Amino acid sequence: MTSQTPTTHRKKKSLTFEIKSADLPVMALIIKTRDLAKLKIDLLASFGNEGENPGFFNGDLLLLDFSAFETLDQTVEENATSLFDLIDTISACGLKAAVTRRLPAAWIDDAQKLDLVNGDDAVMGRVNTPDIPTLQSTVITNSLITETIRLTDEETSNSPSKNKTLSIKTLLIEKPVRSGQKIYARGADLVIMAMVNRGAEVIADGNIHIYGALRGKAMAGAKGDTTARIFTLSLEPELVSIAGVYRTTEKELNLDVLGKPAQVRLSSDGQEKMIIEAMKP
Repeated sequence: MTSQTPTTHRKKKSLTFEIKSADLPVMALIIKTRDLAKLKIDLLASFGNEGENPGFFNGDLLLLDFSAFETLDQTVEENATSLFDLIDTISACGLKAAVTRRLPAAWIDDAQKLDLVNGDDAVMGRVNTPDIPTLQSTVITNSLITETIRLTDEETSNSPSKNKTLSIKTLLIEKPVRSGQKIYARGADLVIMAMVNRGAEVIADGNIHIYGALRGKAMAGAKGDTTARIFTLSLEPELVSIAGVYRTTEKELNLDVLGKPAQVRLSSDGQEKMIIEAMKP
């Protein structure tokens, strides 16, 4: 009688979780002074409850970038403002500090107590990119730290792959961009065939074309292209930006462009002044 090896049946494991890398939109505070007391005043004046743009941020994650400290004279120890004070101010502006870059050694222990992640560590190397697109202000720089912004709605699941080797000329979005959605056309123009609602953000390294109302934030020329433009059939934005030069609608737009077909561009005289003008038929 021939013996047979018994067959072993293994029950297939059903995983209850999956761990994958994630692309997250992160703001970056580029600190250009060691006078942190003055920085706190400027931040609150711009984005605090009594400032020029209250409620502009809503719990956005923030990277604290201290890279400029290396070129400044005053030492951190000479400044009376602590990292704890700065974090309190940032929170009062609707931002949530999460990551640091080039953190001064004097504050490393405080940063650990505040559970801030060191962005210079090897594990965070992917966010430490020198060519991140920025939206500049005298006080704060709004930056996209990740390689791309993940489309946050299943409606945009058919967008082109985020593979960096793929050459994309135009990113086309055919449905409305809803509040909370963030769309970034890396190395491309962005064409949206519907409206951009309040609370939504659309960003492109090239031009932005919106065949509907622009009611959220639109940032063209995100990597510094001063020739980029924003076009929309109805200009009603929360914010527009070209190559880091931006304007919010705290200051109302002229009636000849508000709610009408318009374009946003920078002047070509070397001054890089923002020009908002009606599009003529």
